[in-house]
Amino acid sequence: MLTCVIRYEIDPTKKDQFVQYARNWGQAIPRCGADLVGYFAPHEGSSTLAYGIYHVQSLAEYEAYRARLAADPLGRENYEFAQAEKFLLREDRTFLKLASAPHGGRE
Repeated sequence: MLTCVIRYEIDPTKKDQFVQYARNWGQAIPRCGADLVGYFAPHEGSSTLAYGIYHVQSLAEYEAYRARLAADPLGRENYEFAQAEKFLLREDRTFLKLASAPHGGRE
């Protein structure tokens, strides 16, 4: 299992647009096959950092998921929304593997 952490730098004056973007991914990502942990908008501290976190089985499954997401109507619409509204200033993806297992009965 891999965890994809997307770190966003967002325009702090367009937080509401990011929240809408996050809600849309909340529908499209699970439908397209990734295990969505969630999207997180700034609350306290930095007003420009936001995150999206989901799990995929492998990098090969990630590529298949991305193809499904690109073909999904809401996925395409959400990508176009971000391009039009320009609230995403930077986006970095990192793939992580759980290193602390087992802990609390989880592997």
